[in-house]
Amino acid sequence: MNYDILISGGGIAGLVAAAGFGQAGFSVLCVDPAAPITDRNAAGSDLRSTAFLQPAQTFLDRIGLWDRLAPHATPLQVMRIVDAGGPDPEPRLIKEFDASDISDKPFGWNLPNWLLRREILATLKDLPNVKFCPGIGATALFTRMAEARVTLSDGNRIRTRLVIAADGRNSPMRAAAGIRSHTTRFGQKALAFAVTHPIPHGNVSTEIHRTGGPFTLVPLPDWEGRPSSAIVWMEEGPKAKALMDLDDRTFEEEMSSRSCHLFGPLKLASRRTLWPIISQKAERLSSERLALVAEAAHVVPPIGAQGLNMSLSDIRTLLDLAEAAPETLGSAKMLDSYHNARIGDIRARVAGITLLNRTSMLTTPLLRDARAAGLGALYDLKPLRQSVMQLGLGARQG
Repeated sequence: MNYDILISGGGIAGLVAAAGFGQAGFSVLCVDPAAPITDRNAAGSDLRSTAFLQPAQTFLDRIGLWDRLAPHATPLQVMRIVDAGGPDPEPRLIKEFDASDISDKPFGWNLPNWLLRREILATLKDLPNVKFCPGIGATALFTRMAEARVTLSDGNRIRTRLVIAADGRNSPMRAAAGIRSHTTRFGQKALAFAVTHPIPHGNVSTEIHRTGGPFTLVPLPDWEGRPSSAIVWMEEGPKAKALMDLDDRTFEEEMSSRSCHLFGPLKLASRRTLWPIISQKAERLSSERLALVAEAAHVVPPIGAQGLNMSLSDIRTLLDLAEAAPETLGSAKMLDSYHNARIGDIRARVAGITLLNRTSMLTTPLLRDARAAGLGALYDLKPLRQSVMQLGLGARQG
């Protein structure tokens, strides 16, 4: 074998997988056709942010990544849900879910995606059994019971015991294995960018619901001496495109209004990026010598910080199985165990987030009133509120 594991995809999930399996002593090759962008101001940088919930943070600590990430992380102590679905764009219901209800830790910790790539790559350089090759993709897959053979875009052929597909929603490795996926389109896009604001965020993540999708502000460290947040603004596709085309001053007026002025006037602190919104799930999470993780396995709208946290659950489950019986790495028994351990949780979360997203898009006043009433009822029943928070953290997954 050339390597124990080949990872197709060098996004955040692929890099975390490389770090985790490398730290565990496996030889790893990670490839990606695009070089990672690790500078906030560079063209094409990913200006979204990721909130690592408690189980994800514990896993990152276990595999040696958290010490490097912690100095850049902003804790999320409170998740505030705001319903602004009345006749005027202003808050009519505000409920704050405080992590202290269920834990002595914050819900999670938020970091910019471009910075995550930079810091994880720096960690990989210290792992002699991990090789990262940007600019090279996995283009073909041939498997048999004992091994997989992967053809790379530079013409090399790699023999490996396990292929991990972390190569996105249009995964070439998933397609090569003949695994089908099911996609739901919402007609939405999300604008992602960073802002500053005069009113401090107080480590509170704020999700504002009106129509079109949630408008979410997630705490970031101060930027140029001012409080700062990452924003994901989901809207119907044509409206999102129209917002993207506005000049900065007009856009700032629009986003300040959409934020219900909860943080004062918002000022752009980065360029704007636009992302399509879908949900997607693969029919299976594995085939011969292949495991699907992250967006190759599942895609959800950016609600409740579920996306990458689900991905880290995939990687953690796969690593647990590999460490428990290294000699079975990539075997049918191991991969069947992986599929069985994760598929139920993935299907439930994809369905749940899809429903929440459709609820956030409501335009009919009566249905928006029902949404507000449902939020109020959920919050006011403390046992139900605590159960929902624990479920969101992943504390009850199988």
